Amino acid sequence: MLARTVAGRAGPRLAPPLAGLLRRGYAAPTSSAAAADDLVIDEDPPRASSPSAATATATVAATMPTVLQPRVLIYDGVCHLCHRGVKWVIRADKHAKIKFCCVQSKAAEPYLRLVGMDREDVLRRVLFVEGPEAYYEGSTAALKVASYLPLPYSALSSLLIAPTPLRDSIYDYIAKNRYDWFGKDDECIATKDKDILERFIDREEILGGGPSNSFF
Repeated sequence: MLARTVAGRAGPRLAPPLAGLLRRGYAAPTSSAAAADDLVIDEDPPRASSPSAATATATVAATMPTVLQPRVLIYDGVCHLCHRGVKWVIRADKHAKIKFCCVQSKAAEPYLRLVGMDREDVLRRVLFVEGPEAYYEGSTAALKVASYLPLPYSALSSLLIAPTPLRDSIYDYIAKNRYDWFGKDDECIATKDKDILERFIDREEILGGGPSNSFF
């Protein structure tokens, strides 16, 4: 069981030891096709109880990532404010260091399991999975993303020196009211901006009308 750090702590939250991940079905990359800091999923697929269930399982499996990539921002895909923020990062991130995933998608599940969180956690605070050993939430996640951007945008990460409770109180207030102030959609808003989908790890799911396109 993942040991959660105190909420709002500025430092990274530690993911489970890699040995533990291996015991639960994760394996280190075995080919040059995977990046050195990626984690390869090697889980046995669930057994289907009927032909229709087998078809559904195969469809979902086809859209699941086989590699957990570093520097992935997992966010609320139906939130207009969140989507604007993602588009801003994509424009600023000239070297394509940051990747994205809608929390409502099936592709987000391995990342949530890695850090011991669920969708409701991410709907409250955005999640940035920097690598297999560290992840961040809320204002710290947003500022860590900024640290990977070129100047002048990376200068925003200097706000990490501000007290985390203060930063997160502002973040939480905006997040709580984001639907009322900026609106929300019924499906992943990225479907309307297909030119940015190459930066999404769940793009196959989005384009195929999979789970990320048919939210709760």
